[in-house]
This record gives sequence, C-alpha cells and structure tokens, in this order.
Amino acid sequence: MFEIPTRQIYTISELTQKIRHSLEEEFLDIWVEGEISNLRTPSSGHTYLTLKDEESQLKSVIFKGSRRYLKFRPEDGLNVVARGRLTVYEPRGEYQLVIEYLEPKGIGALQLAFEQLKERLDKEGLFDEAHKKRLPLLPEKIGVITSPTGAAIRDILQILERRFATVHLLLCPVRVQGDGAAEEIAQAIRVMDEQHLDVMIVGRGGGSLEDLWAFNEEVVARAIFETNTPVISAVGHEIDYTIADFVADLRAPTPSAAAELVIQSKEELTQRLKGLRGQLMSLIRATTAPLREELKRYLERKVLIDPKESIYRLGQRVDDLQSRLERGMRHEFALSSKNFESIIGKLDALSPLAILGRGYSICRRLPSLAVVREAATLSVGEVVNVKLQKGEITCQISAITPS
Repeated sequence: MFEIPTRQIYTISELTQKIRHSLEEEFLDIWVEGEISNLRTPSSGHTYLTLKDEESQLKSVIFKGSRRYLKFRPEDGLNVVARGRLTVYEPRGEYQLVIEYLEPKGIGALQLAFEQLKERLDKEGLFDEAHKKRLPLLPEKIGVITSPTGAAIRDILQILERRFATVHLLLCPVRVQGDGAAEEIAQAIRVMDEQHLDVMIVGRGGGSLEDLWAFNEEVVARAIFETNTPVISAVGHEIDYTIADFVADLRAPTPSAAAELVIQSKEELTQRLKGLRGQLMSLIRATTAPLREELKRYLERKVLIDPKESIYRLGQRVDDLQSRLERGMRHEFALSSKNFESIIGKLDALSPLAILGRGYSICRRLPSLAVVREAATLSVGEVVNVKLQKGEITCQISAITPS
C-alpha cells in the first residue's frame, strides 16, 4: 500500500532559528573585506554599518562592548577587513555579520587612528601656536611624568646633575604603555599642574608605535592642552612623533634633549651674558661717539655759556615766583578770614542760643523733648523741661492760661 510521506511544516520563527543555527555553525569565525557605508551609532552605543563590494552588500554590527577595542574611527567609504561571525537578526529575518575586529585595508589601524585624531584636534585649535606657553629661563621646580624604572628618567637625572644641582625635581611615576596607561598619564598631568611647577616634562624612551600609543590618546592630549604649566613632550626617539608632541608647548626629540632644553648650563648663561654685555658696550660707544664729537666742536667755538649763570638766573626766577606766591596767599587768606567772620556773625544771629540770651526759653515735653508751641496742648500736673541760655530746669504745671 502506497504511503504518503509526512510533511513537516515550520513556523517562520522555527525556520529562522534553524537558519541562524546553521549559519552560526558554518560561519563561526570568518574574515570579510568590503567598503563601509550607511554607518550609524545610535544612543544604544552599538554601531551599524553595511559592508559592500561592486555586486553585493552585507549588513553588519559592532556591539558596544567590541567598539572600545577599535583603535580608529570607522567612516563611510573606508575599505576595511572585518573579522566576526554570521548570525540572523530574527525580528527582520536578515542575516548579518557581528564584527569583533576591524582594521583598515592597506594602512594600520593605529596609523589611521593617529591621522584621524591629529586632524580632528588640529581643527579644534589644540595645536595652534597662540596657545603655546613660554618656558622659564631658569626653572627652580621641574615635574617629570614617566616610568620610574625606564631609561627616560635616568637620562633626565644625568643631564640635571651635570648642570644645576640646585633644581628641585618632582617625579610622578606612571605606566607609559598598556591598557589604562593613557588615563594614568592624563591624571598625573592634572595632579602635577596643581603643584606650582615652573615646567613639566612628559615622556618615555623609544619603542614601537604600539608602545608609544598611550601618548597618542585623546585624553592625554586634552590634559596637556588644559594645563597652566608649560609642558615639554619627550616621547621616544627623534623620528617618533605623537599627538602629545603637537599639543605640548615644546617638543623634545628625546628625554635627554628635554632636560637639555629646560635647563641651561652655567657656562652657557655666562657666555650669553658676556655676549650681551659686549653688545651693550658697543651700542653705547656707537651712540655716544657722535655726541662727543659734537660737544667738542661747540667747545672749540666757545659758544657754550657757563652753566653757573643759567643756574643763578633760574634761582632768581624761583625767588621771584616764591615772593609772588606768598603775597597772593596772604591776600587770599585775608579775604577768606573776612568772609568767615561775616558768615559766623550771621549764623550767630540766627542761632537759637542767641535768642535764649535775650531772655527767652524753650519748653519741651518729656520724655520726647518735643517743643511745646501751645499751652493748650499741656495738662495740669504734667512735667516739662525748660531750656534756658545757661542750663535747664524741670517744672510741673499747676495752671494753664490759654491765649
């Protein structure tokens, strides 16, 4: 007897799940090359993009947790090589690549990150010469931010010992490479900026691009830019350039060179002062020589007058002016005294005390001492104060006669 085979009917969700499992098992770890397009990063922190070539495209996502490991900033139009796994986003039934590693094609990720950050900070003005602070001529307190065990601090100490031994050196030990080193360096810069230093050296010895990368981080660049203390960047060897070099007030090719730049030797200062003294003496001679010749010609022609005569004439003029000033002051004083006496006389005539001197008195209510102008406002038995020209009396009213 012929049997009809049993049909297996899937729901959409079941079929999507089987496809997802199949893709994830088959394409668990793959590399894909393509051009980035439709790049966006919403508030969730995940980055969504499309990888495409001339004929096809592939939806892709970089989850928030993986984004922090990227050394560069993905951009539309950038050719990249991505490593990840295929999966299916079930709500839309779309397969996508979950990217766990991304690097630009043809250029290293670190180099691209360096160029991107350099361009962005340059546009913001962090490299402008207008923001550069001048280094002090003779610093007394120098801060150094570097590894306490590296070659950089040893080189700096050797230079300082060979020059001025009285310089106060403050070392802030930090990690100069590895995870978290950039944040540690940035925090050290902020702390050292509060120590009232004359100048600060930030750096380390040589190494690969990866070794020096902490000094290419944005957090370090902004910490340097925000300091009030002049900063010398001394990272790596002479051929090495970092973002810190562009932001700092001065770039030294090596840590040793930084120490040489920040401290001038006593011999150098002595020679410089001698040179300036020689220049000053030459300038004085060049300026006074024509004046000496001109004075000599005047003396030969006997056109100069004895300076004592000019002094005597000026003294006589001073005596004359002094006499005129004294006469004027006496006249003004006499007028002022006369006016003052007149004003005093008028004030005395208008004074209430003068009226009291003519036999009048002032009756005032107690305790307010308000002047009583009408008898009707008082009461029999009320006590009042009477002010005379000399002294006061207290009276009790026994009778009131209205006017």
